[in-house]
Amino acid sequence: MASTTTIPSSELTDLQKLLNAFSHITSITSPTDILAAFGLLDMPAAQKYGIIFGCLTFTITVIAVISLLYLGGSFKRIEEQAKSGELVTAPDSVTQRRRRPLLLERLLEGREWMMQTNYGGQLNSSTKKDEYTNLTKMLMTTAPSDKSEMSKEYEENYIKAYKRCQDKPGGAILGGRPNHRFEAYARAFAGCGSRTSLNYRWSYARMYESMAGESHKSDERYESLYKERPHDIIGKTCRLEPLLASRHSKELWEITSGNACNEHKAYNPDEVWGFLDCGPFKNEQALKESDVFQLEHTAAGFAIVEFVTDRLVGVVHLSKDDPKNLSVQLDLPIVKPTSDGSIEQLEACFLLLDRLFAYGYRRIQICVDALDVRGKRLPQRLGFTQEGQIPKHMIVKDANRDSIIYGMLNSDWDKGARSFLLKKLHGAAFEKADAAIVAKEEAVEDQEQKLREKKEAEAKANTK
Repeated sequence: MASTTTIPSSELTDLQKLLNAFSHITSITSPTDILAAFGLLDMPAAQKYGIIFGCLTFTITVIAVISLLYLGGSFKRIEEQAKSGELVTAPDSVTQRRRRPLLLERLLEGREWMMQTNYGGQLNSSTKKDEYTNLTKMLMTTAPSDKSEMSKEYEENYIKAYKRCQDKPGGAILGGRPNHRFEAYARAFAGCGSRTSLNYRWSYARMYESMAGESHKSDERYESLYKERPHDIIGKTCRLEPLLASRHSKELWEITSGNACNEHKAYNPDEVWGFLDCGPFKNEQALKESDVFQLEHTAAGFAIVEFVTDRLVGVVHLSKDDPKNLSVQLDLPIVKPTSDGSIEQLEACFLLLDRLFAYGYRRIQICVDALDVRGKRLPQRLGFTQEGQIPKHMIVKDANRDSIIYGMLNSDWDKGARSFLLKKLHGAAFEKADAAIVAKEEAVEDQEQKLREKKEAEAKANTK
């Protein structure tokens, strides 16, 4: 019988050692051999099964993770990033800063204009006289007192809008008044000013034109309002008058004092003033001298007037204007209890939000007392998002106040909030027609812009 000679391990080459190790692996034919290879054959059965199940669980987990990464496209993104030269690993802070998307040129221009126009000159701490703040003036409808004072900008916008409406009037022409729709559309479009977005001007002008053109009576009403109150922002159920103590303080005190007024019975004035830093007021003079009318220079105020009856519903303020960061705060409207939650209150906020976003504001917030149950309903109805709560935010009437912050972004407004409110205020048919009108106007404007650029290019070529 031939004897096999065993070569000492010290004399084996690296390749022979590797082949020898693999020979032990290939000899494994059962789980028992695996346990024997690791010296675990003599372990209790329960521990053996635990090890086996642990290995199976680990294997299944690894397979699941790799599958999810593959199906989720992670490997594909890594490959694309490698080809494009982008960093696959977490970038540093400088790289992150450079990746921030820049603002649109229109927003940057509007930002500089608002900072210079509203806050570029000498500022007063508040409006101590019966006057408007710069923010109020900016938001007021632009209109000349007579034709002799019509600015060139207003005239150009008026003529352009008049011609555009002549080509495509929004509705039927009233008998005996062939130009009424063109005039209504033109004065509304030009009244929005050149600093607001075109989409807003088209929409506001069509809304104004449709309401003015319902009947001869409505046309006369809108025309007389334009002559008597040219700076008001007009809506369907209400209009916003720039706030003045001399015009609005008496009626505001009457409807918020708690006394019986018109057809409304007496009530507790804390229903209006309980969560506010001021009020109730003993008389009209005290109200005049309060922050309701003595506005800070970063604030604006508008009276909410019911369109049918011309009665005052309440007032709405803007505060903490920050054009540098294109943000502002909408304060809860101060209204009589019977108008709390009314369609007039909702539309007053809509009219302001629509114009603020049209000027280029990116974020509007509402700050509500955490205990004000009724006050918290309005931001939700308007489509605001609750962003957080600030404990011990303010001291109101010698007591602590926690505040809830609600926010609305311009992207939220454009992507659905505006359409939702427009549908609620004017109906689904009007909202659908408004979207179609704006889309058509955008197409026409784009075509006209291309023609202008083509003519300019041809003119330059001819001069060479």
